[in-house]
Amino acid sequence: MHPYLHAQTQPDKPAYIMAGSAEVVTYGQLDARSNQGAQLFRSLGLNGGDVIAILMENNARFFEIAWAAQRAGLYYVCVSTKLTAAETQYILQDCGAQVFITSTAMAPLIDEIPALVPGLTLFTVGGAHGAYADFEAARAAMPATPVADESAGSDMLYSSGTTGRPKGVKPALNGGPIDQPNALQMMAQGLFGFSGDSIYLSPAPLYHAAPLRWCMSVHKLGGTVIVMEKFDPEAALALIEKHKVSCGQFVPTHFVRMLKLPEEVRARYDVSSMKSAVHAAAPCPVPVKEQMIAWWGPVIFEYYAGTEGNGFCWINSENWLTHKGSVGQAVLGELRICDEDGNPVPPRTEGAVYFANGPAVAYHNAPEKTAESYNQHGWTTLGDVGWADEEGYLYLTDRKSFMIISGGVNIYPQEIENLLITHPKVADAAVVGAPCEEMGEKVVAVIQPLAWAEDHTALSEELMAFARANLSHVKSPRRIDFMQELPRHATGKLYKRLIRDAYWAKT
Repeated sequence: MHPYLHAQTQPDKPAYIMAGSAEVVTYGQLDARSNQGAQLFRSLGLNGGDVIAILMENNARFFEIAWAAQRAGLYYVCVSTKLTAAETQYILQDCGAQVFITSTAMAPLIDEIPALVPGLTLFTVGGAHGAYADFEAARAAMPATPVADESAGSDMLYSSGTTGRPKGVKPALNGGPIDQPNALQMMAQGLFGFSGDSIYLSPAPLYHAAPLRWCMSVHKLGGTVIVMEKFDPEAALALIEKHKVSCGQFVPTHFVRMLKLPEEVRARYDVSSMKSAVHAAAPCPVPVKEQMIAWWGPVIFEYYAGTEGNGFCWINSENWLTHKGSVGQAVLGELRICDEDGNPVPPRTEGAVYFANGPAVAYHNAPEKTAESYNQHGWTTLGDVGWADEEGYLYLTDRKSFMIISGGVNIYPQEIENLLITHPKVADAAVVGAPCEEMGEKVVAVIQPLAWAEDHTALSEELMAFARANLSHVKSPRRIDFMQELPRHATGKLYKRLIRDAYWAKT
């Protein structure tokens, strides 16, 4: 399955529609432009296994470039638009990119790259820009026929870096045909009901693993993707109604923002076309998911996985309602919960989450990080902590690196955050450990209020009381601070290390 096959049978069908501009790119256009892009890469001397990098907002050219690299047998590295020039430099040099394609909208960030990473072939979409040549003009000069040596390329994506420097995941290429199936495509069909008739809403940045891979899986199947340039809760509901969206991939932050719309606003939109609302990437508080199922029906699916692809857990609404808080059972790899020594623990015992007999984990240019992800049994972990029940349903507690140790007691911030986000005056919440001379660490909640003008002193007292009424004394925040916007990745993951480091830097 591949867009080129759908271009032969339904060339005028939209492969994707940009929500803001309403630009439509058909399968026929996607096929022709990706062929031209592949031809351009060959003309630049790129062959199978070489690397290009893409740094771009949700732009109509994004998929054309990714599919061009895929059918040319290349690795395509998608770089976050939220990074600094120095962070971008690190990824470009670490991945060994030879071509860097970006957008004029990314200035002034990209103006620093030519000096930081000399030797790159530079392109922008939206016209030429400084040292960057016009990508679309260069591509238009190429034939719209396949390159003679087509083979399947792959994304090479970097972890979001929420706990440290991002790590590259570079899967091996096997030189197979460009339409060879992959595990995600098969799970999209078998577990989530995606098909060639799917109309898929993508509300998140395309540079991240899940949006990119899910959208390209829909293209493989012949469905239509609706791409939001930027998420807005009411706009998402309007798009679902307008396009009769049948599926989409969300993060809990999206759910929270939709649920906090006024009831009369939510009631305006018909969401009955939704058959599969998939969420992942960050923990979803139980009350939030309960409300989403009550609103949209039993169409909410959840999975737990990582860019590394070492395992995959899945759960539907029906099973979640009888296992509230679970992220599901393993369908790729075998779930193992281990103690500090790497050995399995009994059901309902908290420990590190591992997968056995799943795909291998290998971080590019980081053998020490690769080694850290394995235990003595050869099982792999993403660094999360949780427990499993007797049926093998996984319940995540938090990331090990975020654990707070106060007076010798282990405290996981996720539980506290899940409570605070349910308060009607809270838009977002982060909980970290801050230095404490007596206890070692103390629990600090950093709150993004729904209304910044709210009296912070009164709100702090209200939230303290709310926490103490619902949590044990040891877990209740000792301090509450406020931020206008938390440093959350657009995919929902929180850059908690930035918040935590600010407190420890003061010591």
